Order: sequence, then C-alpha cells, then structure tokens
Amino acid sequence: MQYIPVIGLEVHAELKTRTKMFCACSVVDSSLSQPNSAVCPVCMGLPGALPVTNKQAVELGLRAALALDCSPLHTSIFARKNYFYPNLPKGYQISQYETPLAVNGRLEMDTPQGKKVVRIRRVHLEEDTGKLTHISADGGSYSLVDLNRAGVPLLEIVTEPDMHSLEEVRAYAITLREILRHLDVNSGDMEKGALRFEANISVMPVNSRDLGVRTEIKNLNSFRAMEGALLYEIQRQISVIENGGQVQQETVGWNEKEGITFPQRGKEEAHDYRYFPEPDLPPLVVDSQWLESIRREMPEMPRQKRKRYSDDFHLPEKYTSILMQDLGMAFYFEAVVLHGETPLEAAK
Repeated sequence: MQYIPVIGLEVHAELKTRTKMFCACSVVDSSLSQPNSAVCPVCMGLPGALPVTNKQAVELGLRAALALDCSPLHTSIFARKNYFYPNLPKGYQISQYETPLAVNGRLEMDTPQGKKVVRIRRVHLEEDTGKLTHISADGGSYSLVDLNRAGVPLLEIVTEPDMHSLEEVRAYAITLREILRHLDVNSGDMEKGALRFEANISVMPVNSRDLGVRTEIKNLNSFRAMEGALLYEIQRQISVIENGGQVQQETVGWNEKEGITFPQRGKEEAHDYRYFPEPDLPPLVVDSQWLESIRREMPEMPRQKRKRYSDDFHLPEKYTSILMQDLGMAFYFEAVVLHGETPLEAAK
C-alpha cells in the first residue's frame, strides 16, 4: 500500500527587538554573554513582578502577519500556558491562544512541481524560554540553566496540514525564512536558535480521506535536521501501520547523530496546558490607523524583488538566488547598478 505524508509546521521566530517581550531586559546573544546576566524580576518570574507588552514586538509581528496575507485581529488576548520545566521560571508561558494576533493567511512558494499555496492558520506572540545545557561527568549528570533567553519575543507561525512531501516542506521553510529576513523581523540564524521548526506529521493511504494519527517533532534547527527527521518519521509510521500496529500521538525529539526520532512525552492537547487569560495584561488592541502606518512602511517582498530583477535587470535566476540570500548584498548590487554598471556585471 502507498501512503501520503500530511505535514504542518509550527515556526518559532525570535523577533529582532532591543528588549524582551514583557520587561526592559536587553536581548543579548547568549553565546557572547555571561549566563543569567540579562535578567530581572519579571523574566525570572519573581512574585509581584508585573509584565508590560513590548510595542516593538507587536509591530514586528504585525509586519510579518501582513506579509503572510493574514488578517490581524482588532483585539487579541494574552494567555497563560501552564507547564512546568526548569527553563520556564514562572511555571507558565505567556502566549496567545483563542484570540491570536492574526489569522487566515497564505504563503505562495515555488516547488519542483510548480507553485503551491500553504494556508497559515494563525500568527501569535509569546515569550521564549531559558536555555538548558546538559552536562555529563564522571560523577553523574546535571543541567545548567541560563535565563538570558527567557522572555525574548517569539512569533509563532502555524500552518494548516497542507504539505505532502519533503520538497514542499523545504520550499515553505526557505521561503518563510527569506520573507522574515527581508522584513528585518528575524535574523534567520538557525544555528543560534533564532528560527526553529516543529513539524506535525501523519501518513494516510492513497485515496483515503481519513487523516492518520500525528506525531510532533520538536525543535528542528536546520533544514537538514528537518528533512532527516521527517523522512525517518514517515518511514517509521508506515512501518508501524504495515506491521499491524497503531501510531501513538506523541511528541518526539530528533537524534541527528543516530538519525532517529525518540519519544519525549505524550502529545498534549490544549486542555493539558490549562489556558486562561493573562490577568496581568490588558487586551492588545490594534487600531486601524496603527495597522495602516505599519502597512505603508512594508518593504519590498522577496517575490516582488525577484520579479523586478528578472523584468528590469534581466538577471539569470542563479544570480538572483545568490543576491536574495543577503539583503546587504542585494542593496549593494542595486547601488552599483545605479552608478552605471550593467546589472549582469554588477551581479557578478
């Protein structure tokens, strides 16, 4: 029997703000800063500390939502998502649930089979968690907690389960990363965790309309990891079904060294997180004038830039693709053309 993968992605993008989502602590590069040096009572979750929403984070989130053809909601609500983990100081994460920042978007991308549209279910704001470093030594093992990242603004972008191949997933991830970098809302640096992917995947028999039981693969921080994890999970789920078993709904991790996924915990449903409105934050209201001012300041999107480079500069696609990987290089290219060089020579 042949099977079709059914894949949806949840993308967590750190927003390029100067300060954290709900406090005045600076956003720092954890690899260059002393652990726990950019912390305060708010992001450490100390009793009595009150959060305040970062306006710049909201603006960057709205910019991304507009670029993805989403409909921003006039009023969105922050909620407490309750779960307990050593890198979550408060014991809950401030996120958005029933009323997110924006809904019902779309992303058009180029695949080997042609153009495809992936529907965006929702875009919402939340705060990041701290970083855990696991140490194994002769005397045992332990974990170090660095809260510099706790409270950094995150934008979560959730798709519908519209992708059915590794090629489509890769095209979506690359296109989204390109858009976020062009908007200057996210660095796109996957090695440092600024952009992280989580995949929900199931398989169903060809000609079937019934979706299979899905698993969620957490924290994929490279295109190679995402493709490897998805390929393994597709083959694993098919093998389970073919051998008369049932796929369990669960959260799995990816062991890149061994090339396998491994169970982490049973897949939580919304009720497991006990969402309720964040009592310390008022509703987030986006009035029409604010939204229109953000819309007017939107930069040229990658698809528009590609078309302009093709129509106006007559550049071959191989040069356009290289220029699109680095906005600074693209601006430099256009400046050289403006000073009289031919587009092809400038691109070279």
